[in-house]
Amino acid sequence: MGLLNATHLSSNQSDFSSVFTHQVLPPLYFVTCIVGVSLNGVAACIFFRVPSDSGLVVYLKNMVVADLLMAATFPFRLAAALGLGGWRLHVVMCRYTAVLFYSSMYVGILFMGLISLERYVKIVRHCSSAPSSCRSRMGPVSQLHLLQSVGSARVLALLTWGVLLLSVLPNVVLTSRLATEENALHCMKLKTPLGVQWHRVSTFFNVALFWVTLVVLCFCYTSIARQVYRSYRRVRRNNNDACRKSNRSIFSLLAVFFICFVPYHVCRVPYTLSQMPWSGFSGDTRFLLFQLKEATLYLSALNICLDPIIYFLMCRTFRESLLRKLSGRDRRRSLTTAQSLSNI
Repeated sequence: MGLLNATHLSSNQSDFSSVFTHQVLPPLYFVTCIVGVSLNGVAACIFFRVPSDSGLVVYLKNMVVADLLMAATFPFRLAAALGLGGWRLHVVMCRYTAVLFYSSMYVGILFMGLISLERYVKIVRHCSSAPSSCRSRMGPVSQLHLLQSVGSARVLALLTWGVLLLSVLPNVVLTSRLATEENALHCMKLKTPLGVQWHRVSTFFNVALFWVTLVVLCFCYTSIARQVYRSYRRVRRNNNDACRKSNRSIFSLLAVFFICFVPYHVCRVPYTLSQMPWSGFSGDTRFLLFQLKEATLYLSALNICLDPIIYFLMCRTFRESLLRKLSGRDRRRSLTTAQSLSNI
């Protein structure tokens, strides 16, 4: 708390800057941006050269797009933290880049939910064709099998992007008050009264989507883990390898989900309430909530560096293409070295 309070400007409660937000977070965002763009750039080069032959590949490709869009907003945050662009850059961030950041984040969250459901259906369908000991007791999944269809996956992807964009587009349109140097640092002061209400409603809507997705992930992971454990105890052979691989994949998905998104959404609602004019929160409480929001928001941004782990573990086509590319590069390097030595 001493580090935070050292730069707390109590005379101006609209300025919640601190050593943490101005000197600690910018280098972290810079490193995250470089690593995230590099990893997702490689993932995009690999993914968009392979055909979309399953619903899983369609969902993963959309996650790559969401991560790259999120990474595109980092330079604006870094420039603002370094004092570049003046107060007008803060206006751009409030109206556009912040909206793009949150849209990309929640699109990625929803695709994680779709992927977990698709993996759950794949395990149930796989086990339904196996001996009865591996058969799921969760009931029929005929209504969910379309999640694995490429056509249905593309439709769901379009709906996901459309719903999220329509829900956040008013945040761009209604952030239309005349911007000045005094109010540019506080995004809520740039919103119209309707914009303030829409911001609150859209925030609660997005948070609700997150918690529903978390419940879906936990259900899928618990069901698959229970099924794999039951199969291992009864069969004790290696004929359930597909179940174990999917269990490992969803575990990685669940781990990334908890690390990146749960802390932010725990403090998101009280922070949003503290921004409301009628909230009654004290200046110190609002300052603390802002620091917590910025810290947990960085964890959400860290998602772009962890998602490639999910791609590698979950998609065999991606894994084989990456390993083939790396082994081919090493082979070419060895041939080049051998040729140079022979020339010498």
